[in-house]
Amino acid sequence: MSLPWARVAPSFVLCSAIAAGVASAQPAPAGPQPYAVGNPVGMPTTATAGSTFAPVSANVKMFGALYSAESCSYDPVRNLIVAPSRGVAQNVQTNNAWVSFINHDGSVHTPRWIGWQNPGPQRDTSQPPLVLNEPLGSDIEGGILYLADRDGGTNPQDPSVSVIRKFDMKTGAPAGEMKTPGSTGFNDIEVAADGTIYATQTGGGEGGFGQLWKVTKDGTSTLWMQGAPLRQPNGIAIDPKGNVVVVMIGNNEVLTFSPDGKLLTTETAVQPGNDGLVIMADGTKYVSSVMQGGVSRIRPGQKAELIAQNIPSAASMCYDAAANQLVIPMNANNGLAFVPLGK
Repeated sequence: MSLPWARVAPSFVLCSAIAAGVASAQPAPAGPQPYAVGNPVGMPTTATAGSTFAPVSANVKMFGALYSAESCSYDPVRNLIVAPSRGVAQNVQTNNAWVSFINHDGSVHTPRWIGWQNPGPQRDTSQPPLVLNEPLGSDIEGGILYLADRDGGTNPQDPSVSVIRKFDMKTGAPAGEMKTPGSTGFNDIEVAADGTIYATQTGGGEGGFGQLWKVTKDGTSTLWMQGAPLRQPNGIAIDPKGNVVVVMIGNNEVLTFSPDGKLLTTETAVQPGNDGLVIMADGTKYVSSVMQGGVSRIRPGQKAELIAQNIPSAASMCYDAAANQLVIPMNANNGLAFVPLGK
């Protein structure tokens, strides 16, 4: 993920109106409402009693639907890219974020799957209520979408607290949350097959070099690591051997730790200032630099090579398996970059 200063929203009033889209015309509900998700591109944009959905005509493609997207994940069931948008910052409006489905060519499948409702009464009265403030990292594991969200931060006196929010990938309904009061906000997350969550906090900790956290399936949070050799950890992933791999924004190092926290290897990307991390089945690593815009490929036992360059704000990317491509959110640019990997 990018550092906080990489976030720009100079004209939030206009952007908020655009982001709200058709949902802005929805009246506030009179009482509790059943939880619902948004429709794909077509009419109506949301399911209503007695309505019949009709998809957009085949000669139309929609692009966009993203605002300050920091990460993405690939849904192998739907064969779509899952892209959470942060919306506006907490000090502008809370509970403003949403999640979109994106096709392989970058066109929009579902503009707002989770979060078509407006902040305020529409989300508050939904059963269950919808809360999604400002998600950064994301991951899908065991049919659950995990999002690194946060509460607080609405003003300088309101502490920011890390919250991992979970959503059912079948229904889009909230599936629980895990708070870590000791963390001001996770940046990226990776979920192991057993439900253990590994998370980065880019700043803070010893010397301001950042922290790594572990959150068990029952929600117990543990400060896993801080201080050297960390240098502002950002992207995180699990390799095919079950080890935890972390990239740094403070240098160009790619560190691999065993599940018990032992440093196993130190590799280097071509560029520093890294954010995104994708690890393939053969152990090849792809690392994106949010600071310098390149994508490094690190094959096992080989020196890193640059395979793409000058991508603005190249944040926490994901691997689109069906299209064999890297998908890279360009957070402040409100878009996605696509890097085909070929054979």
